[in-house]
Formats: sequence, C-alpha cells, structure tokens
Amino acid sequence: MAINIRRIVTDHDADGKAIVSFDSVMDNVTQLRSGNSNSVLWMTEDTPAEIEGGDDPAYASLDIEPPERGSIFRIIELMPGKEAYMHRTDTIDYAIVLAGECVMELDGDDEVTMYTGDVLVQRATWHGWANRSDAPCQIAFVLIGGKTPSNDIHMQK
Repeated sequence: MAINIRRIVTDHDADGKAIVSFDSVMDNVTQLRSGNSNSVLWMTEDTPAEIEGGDDPAYASLDIEPPERGSIFRIIELMPGKEAYMHRTDTIDYAIVLAGECVMELDGDDEVTMYTGDVLVQRATWHGWANRSDAPCQIAFVLIGGKTPSNDIHMQK
C-alpha cells in the first residue's frame, strides 16, 4: 500500500457559488525524520482559519508541528517492521487508523495497539508509532497548535 490519496477541496467562484478548486491525487509524498512516508493534505496558519482561496497550503514547507495557532492535516504510512520514532509536539492530535494496525508507544513501558477504525486523541505526550505487523499501516492525523504545558515534567525528554 503506497500513499495514494485523492484530495478534493471546495471554494467559491467570483459570484459566491460553491466550486471544486482542487481535485487530484496528492503528489507531495515526502519522508519524515522517522523514515515514514507522509502527505500533507491541508495546513492553516491561524485560528480562526482563513477560508478564502489562495495558494495550496499542502505544498508549504513544514515540520511535524503546525504553526502555534494553526493546524496540519496529513496521512502517514508506517511500513512493516518500522520502529517507533519517539517525539512530542505542543499540539492536540486527532489520529484515525485508516488501514492496518500499529502500536503507539509512550515513554515508560505503556503502549496501545490500534487497528483500522480506531481513533486517538493525543495531548502533547511523548510517543512513537511502530508497525509490528507484516502490512503497511495508514493513519490520518489532524494536529492543532496547543499551549505549551507549564509543568516541566512534559519537557523531560
């Protein structure tokens, strides 16, 4: 399974009528520091988000995190045998396993196996994604910029 995502984005024409402004298979598949493939589908700079036309933000240069008050919508593909890349972001993340299975490892010995259709709300914790199965796993993520925790325990790694 390779990342092959058709993305459809709506907008308005000059008369205010709803239109489709983008409808194509995403060709911006890149490799993250973890070695996993990903495609950014959309990104916002601020909240409330700009909803009028403009350039396609899916092609902006990004790291893992969105801008402080922004968001990122991406799909990641974890290949079989991929070890967890431990990290944390100052974000609230919504994750949905689209296909396959994976393990979310937390610092310490805690881990959770997730299967197709499972969802996760991640709140700025140390974590990593491992694929211990023999098939790729695709996960959709929406990361929303969050407040940096004031408690130093969140910053220990």
